[in-house]
Amino acid sequence: MSVVVALLVGVLASVGTWLILQHTLTRVVLGLGLFANAANLLVLAAGGPPAEAPIIGRDGPFNDPVPQALVLTSIVIGLAVITFLLAVAYRSWTIDGNDQVEDDIEDRRLAAEERARKGTRG
Repeated sequence: MSVVVALLVGVLASVGTWLILQHTLTRVVLGLGLFANAANLLVLAAGGPPAEAPIIGRDGPFNDPVPQALVLTSIVIGLAVITFLLAVAYRSWTIDGNDQVEDDIEDRRLAAEERARKGTRG
């Protein structure tokens, strides 16, 4: 794997991770797309150097078709997940007028009670 491809995978994965951790659904969708592309590029780069297509009856260095099949499957699954998240973001936009994911107040209350309960025991 070349240094440029490794650097590109690192940048795509880090920016994708940063966007996934945001509270806006559109940023989460963009981050998921970037992270999926980083994973696809990593699998293709780890598959080996470019070579000939595997054809029956010929000798020589051939490409391994498994990484390409994995990436094709990953692209289809990634597009399906992104489509679902876009539908959720659109539904959130039509209901509230924004796509901001709010913190769950009940979850915070339960977490605070759990911390208080553990603090009194220990």
